[in-house]
Amino acid sequence: MSMKTKTFISYNVNGIRAASKKGLVEWLGENKFDIVCFQEIKAEQEQVDVAAFEALGYKHHFWHSAEKKGYSGVATFCKIKPDNVVYGCGIEKYDKEGRVLQLDFGDVSLLNIYFPSGSSGEIRQAIKMEFLADILKYLKKLKKKRPNIVVCGDFNICHKEIDIHNPKTNKKSSGFLPEEREWMDTYFGSGFVDVFRHFNEDPHHYSWWSYRANARANNKGWRIDYHTVTEPLKERLKAATIYPDAKHSDHCPIMMKLQVDL
Repeated sequence: MSMKTKTFISYNVNGIRAASKKGLVEWLGENKFDIVCFQEIKAEQEQVDVAAFEALGYKHHFWHSAEKKGYSGVATFCKIKPDNVVYGCGIEKYDKEGRVLQLDFGDVSLLNIYFPSGSSGEIRQAIKMEFLADILKYLKKLKKKRPNIVVCGDFNICHKEIDIHNPKTNKKSSGFLPEEREWMDTYFGSGFVDVFRHFNEDPHHYSWWSYRANARANNKGWRIDYHTVTEPLKERLKAATIYPDAKHSDHCPIMMKLQVDL
């Protein structure tokens, strides 16, 4: 067993088949990432050309698709074989939507999570708030057994004003509501670290842009995708960045380098 620095990517691809048609596989081939966590895959494994990913070295891939076709779902692609895989969080209504996938590598547990969006109306917003409460309980319980946890994915929440292009006009928008931001305060206060902000406190760094009003070209975005780690892993963090020029989705990939005991 020895510490090795590994590169982790988290990416809401807004449909893995659509993103692949826009050069996703080629982009992965140009880079040397060890573990890639996709959210909102909107597909099942048999609907995707996995051979193209395997040819890049991602021999190990794990899928937790939603029961509803063309909706939600997460998948994790790795060049390293995990020691253990856990599909879902044991709460049926979330597991049916393919929201949580856990892979263990040595002493590190990696959770790839696609948090619900509340932007479609009050019903989904209520489900989102329920998910936030439930997932925090789940993570706190897991942390007692597995203290070294990485949680990455599309959280669908901007934490602070620095994380959104126009905080004043978005105070009543899902994704920047006071109660959502308070949940983020609670989450980070419970022993998790915002990896990007650990390295970078500058403004104007976003991971999602609306398709409307040329938002991406004008960098009027939201930072709603995160790598987070529990406090014991903080000293093993090596780097973090956002790749806004990777345009296979309305989101962009985010990267973290972390030492893993393999």
